[in-house]
Amino acid sequence: MRYTQKQIDKFNRQKYIVELEKISKNLFRMFRDENVTAEDFVTKFEQLKKKFDDKAEVQLESEFHQQLKEYILRLYQETCLTDTFGDKTFSDMREAEMSNLNRLQKLKNGTSYKKDKHKSKHRNEDWG
Repeated sequence: MRYTQKQIDKFNRQKYIVELEKISKNLFRMFRDENVTAEDFVTKFEQLKKKFDDKAEVQLESEFHQQLKEYILRLYQETCLTDTFGDKTFSDMREAEMSNLNRLQKLKNGTSYKKDKHKSKHRNEDWG
């Protein structure tokens, strides 16, 4: 059985998105863990980024995925490609980066709530 180009594109797209989300989860885990040093962080982040770069780049329609990709690229530039990145810098940026990741996660979860047409029904209901 041969796959159509559309199926192949969809598969590659899913793999690309899964890799993006995997990086964000690992970053959050490393920022949260107090035992992770800057050296451990850089090593793991470079491994994740290398795997991500091996995937064929796809067009991302979702605002969440676009911002997540930009965030990962920015963070990679600030941490792995900088000679001055050390344990002090890492501990200083921990809280800020965790809140940035939380903001991105809220953007993702924003679509999972009720639709506007359902919200208006509950808002106008008479409770008594």
